[in-house]
Amino acid sequence: MKIKFLLQCVLIIVFVSNTNAATVGENSPDCVLTSLNNTPVHFHEYSGKVIYVDFWASWCSSCLQSFPFLNQLTHEFGAQGLHIVGINLDEQIDDAHAFLAHHPSQFTITNHGGEQCAKSFNVEAMPTSYLIDKHGVIRHIHKGFREDETEELKLQIAKLLAEK
Repeated sequence: MKIKFLLQCVLIIVFVSNTNAATVGENSPDCVLTSLNNTPVHFHEYSGKVIYVDFWASWCSSCLQSFPFLNQLTHEFGAQGLHIVGINLDEQIDDAHAFLAHHPSQFTITNHGGEQCAKSFNVEAMPTSYLIDKHGVIRHIHKGFREDETEELKLQIAKLLAEK
C-alpha cells in the first residue's frame, strides 16, 4: 500500500512540474499513442468528433469506479460522434491487462506514449479527463471521479456533440 501511495506522489510531482499545462480554451496536445492491440492513435485522426480523454491507472480506485460510466458513454454517445480514449499510466503493462480482465473497456485503451501525453496535458490527479471539441479545443477538464457529477458530464458531452 505504501508503494502505491509513493508511486502516486511521484507521478503527481512529475506531472505538476510541467509548466506548459493544457488548459480550457487551448488546442489539445496531439499525443502519439499506441493502443493495446498495437494500433497507432493520434488525436488529430478524430477531427470532427468529440473526444473524451481519460488518464487512468490500475492502482487508482476512482478509475475503477469510472470505467462503467465510460462504457455507458460509449453506448449512449458513440454513434453521435463521441470517441473515448483511455490513456493508461501504469509502469507495468501487465497491471493494466489484469485490471482490464476484470473491468473490460468498450472504448480505446492506449498503453504506449501515455507518460509523455500526461506531461503534455499536465495531469495532476487520477483519473483526469479532458473533453475536446470537434475542432480539437479543450472545453472541459475533470479531475477525479464522482458519481454525482456524471449527469453534468453527460450534458456537456451532448452540448459539444450538438455544436457544428
